[in-house]
Formats: sequence, structure tokens, C-alpha cells
Amino acid sequence: MVSAIAEMANRDGGDRVPSMRVGERPLLEVRELKKYFPIYGGIFRRVVGHVYAVDGVSFEVQKGETFGLVGESGCGKTTVGRTILRLLPATGGEVLFDGEDVLRAGPKDMQRLRRQMQIVFQDPFGSLNPRQTAGEIIGAPLRLHGVTRTKAETDEMVAELLATVKMHPSDAGRYPHEFSGGQRQRIGIARAIGLRPRLIICDEPVSALDVSIQSQVLRLFEELQEKLSLTYIFIAHGLHVVRHISDRVGVMYLGRIVEIGTSEALFKSPMHPYTRALISAIPVPDPDFRSQRIVLQGDVPSPARPPSGCAFHPRCPWADARCSAERPVLTQIDGRLVACHYATA
Repeated sequence: MVSAIAEMANRDGGDRVPSMRVGERPLLEVRELKKYFPIYGGIFRRVVGHVYAVDGVSFEVQKGETFGLVGESGCGKTTVGRTILRLLPATGGEVLFDGEDVLRAGPKDMQRLRRQMQIVFQDPFGSLNPRQTAGEIIGAPLRLHGVTRTKAETDEMVAELLATVKMHPSDAGRYPHEFSGGQRQRIGIARAIGLRPRLIICDEPVSALDVSIQSQVLRLFEELQEKLSLTYIFIAHGLHVVRHISDRVGVMYLGRIVEIGTSEALFKSPMHPYTRALISAIPVPDPDFRSQRIVLQGDVPSPARPPSGCAFHPRCPWADARCSAERPVLTQIDGRLVACHYATA
């Protein structure tokens, strides 16, 4: 008997869609996305400023692709993911999902879009309701969106989803505190894939797990992508994680994207000074290999008071007067996008 999950995959095409097809419209287009958080002060709690968490971010994600989004903590990458899904309201910009404007969709359209776009959160414990069993957590969206209509149908599909993420169907009756961190994250993944989405935003899904468990969860993501024709936005601050799972990578600094390129090209020959510094800090398990470490001076500026011009110029070893006065735009150079006045192929 063909499982419900397999039937859903067959209806949507079965095999994984090859990424970056020439001439094909991207599944997701993010255009000049902005998210500013107000700062209140004074006796009357008036707005006295803003935190520019996301300040004009643009990128595209092709069907079947894994797009990695990396940067230091606080750079705005998680805010980008949540704003795309409208878990946070955007301040400005556009988010087009298969040509449809997500940020301006009405309640009915948004409910339909939410079934096609899901998220796996960073904290595998905090994202699960401690008062619900694993079966109730996974089954709730199935009933809400009408995927299953009876308790028997829900129980059957929950069992299949648990098996898909390599857990035993009997785990459906256990509560989150009875599982390990890796198992809890698998429950979160099962909940995300249950609606048969086309896009999953993975918000640092392995950063809270032990290193030995991280590789298992990453392999699971890859297997599910192949089986269910999924598209990922994979958010992480660990470059070693993004390097092996992503087709392309976007590097963020202080609310802006500074470089986008294929994973292979970006890690082999980074163009932006910030990308170079990040990659130079990756540990290499070879005692005979000595790379030149780029040590950045100073701290990351406050997103409430971003520097003029290039946001990276106060810490950039090669910055000059132009960098402090003029904000660089993402420019295509040798097949990638770089926001640096002096980037060359």
C-alpha cells in the first residue's frame, strides 16, 4: 500500500526538482526586505529611534535549491526568515512566493500560503508545546489545514511522519521532555513536512545539538529534500554546516547581504572582506596547513546606529574614505553578487 506521504509526493512531481534551471522563475524572490524595530523612550514612550534589523535584503531561491544564509549573531538572518513567513510584520519590501506577494496576501490567501511554507526552529524544546504529546504536536496542523479529517487518519499519518524522520510510531504518545534534543528536532521536522510544503526555512536547526547528532539531522534534511522535492533556506552561523548542505550562500552583515555565490566558489575564493574573515576563522584539521587568519578589530556596530557608507568599513582592513561615505550595492562579478567597492574576480 502506497503511504499518504508518497501519494502527496507523487501528486507534486515525485523526484527532486533540479535547482537553478535556466529561465525558470524562482520559487522565492525577496526584494529590498526591511524590518525595523522601534525604540521607545521618554515619559510618554515615544519612538526615539529604530533598530535596523533587516535593511534592504534581496535574494532569490530556485525550486529544489538549498540557499544558505550566514553571518554573526545579531546580523538579522533569523529576522529575515521570520519576516518572509510573516511571523514578523515587514517594514518594507516585497516577498514573492511563486509570483504571489506574501506580504500583501489576505487572511485566506495567507492560510493557503502557510501550508506551502514551513519553518524548523532553532530551539527543539522551546518550539514544542510541553503539554502536548508528539502525536498531538505533529497532528495539529494536519487537522487545522484539512489534510486529515478523522482521528484514525491523523494517527496513521502521524505514524508515517515519525517513521519518515526515523522515529518509532509508538513515540507519538510521549511528551517532549521524554526525548533527547535530536529527537525533539526530528519531531519539529515531522511537523514541518506534514503539510507537504514546498519551502522550509531552517532557522539554525542544528546549533543547539551535539556535534555527533548534527550530522545525523543534516543527513535527514538532505534525504527529505530528495524524497519530497523540498526547497530550503538554511540559516546558520556555523559556516562548516552551510558549506556542505547549501547550493548557494548569502553572507549577511548588520542587516544587509554583502555577498552571494555558489557554495563552492564562495568558500574557495571569497570576494568580500567580511566573507574572507569568516572563512579564515574556520578550523582546519590539518597540522601542516597554515592559513592566514584575518582578525577583525573592534565590535559589530549597533543596528540602531549603523555606520554611514559600507556598514563593514569600521572593521575592514582595506577601507578608505569612499567606503565610509558611499554605500556599495550588490554588483555581479564573475557569477556572484558582491557589495564592495573594490571587489574583483
